[in-house]
Amino acid sequence: MRTCLITGASGGVATALAELLRARGWRLALVSRDASRVAAGEGDLVIEADVGTEAGAETAVAEATEAFGAPPAAVAHCAGAVLVAPIARTTEAQYRQCMAANLDSAFFVARAYAPRVQKSEHPGSLLFFSSVAAGIGVANHAAIAMAKGGVEGLVRALAADFSGAGLRVNAIAPGLMHTPATARMLSTEASARAITAQYPLGRHGEADDAASLGAFLLSEEAGWVTGQVIALDGGFQAVRPLVRAG
Repeated sequence: MRTCLITGASGGVATALAELLRARGWRLALVSRDASRVAAGEGDLVIEADVGTEAGAETAVAEATEAFGAPPAAVAHCAGAVLVAPIARTTEAQYRQCMAANLDSAFFVARAYAPRVQKSEHPGSLLFFSSVAAGIGVANHAAIAMAKGGVEGLVRALAADFSGAGLRVNAIAPGLMHTPATARMLSTEASARAITAQYPLGRHGEADDAASLGAFLLSEEAGWVTGQVIALDGGFQAVRPLVRAG
């Protein structure tokens, strides 16, 4: 049975990914800072830990490894937080929290997982989440762009270090996804229309979009894919939408 550890398991994308993998027969370990918020299925292992710290990430991977009898075949690092604010209005506390939630957590999860795969006799797959803001300038995204740019660098560095051990490392860089965390941004017809107009395919993303791509990258079907950051953004970074004169 394939096994996967999912961090940030109470979030919208993580929940959608868990549902998809569970339906495909995967055994899951779900990690959250608040275990009561996780929608666990039958047979799922729920772990309460803060993976933004070294100790929390080590606890999460160690408990999953013990429960599975081996390091998870896959880790989907969905933990993170979005900070949309001008740099002049970003406090030090907000900046530190953004780095801890997005960049520190990625580093510590990788540090806990990758060496275990290297020492085992089984391959592994590690999936991170970046953002369109790391690939193209987006207003009021300074802190999150820094954090996710670091995640993209980590993807390539880890792929170089651990490909020989059979560990694949990739990331998804999504545009705006409709999840509980972004529901407020899409709460009015006017705001939803303004946001979707930025995407050449004419809509914002859904959690299921990320879950489908994530499940592929974690699976053996993507067995020759590593070191990649794949845009999931409706053409946002690659295509200039046609703007018609009013």
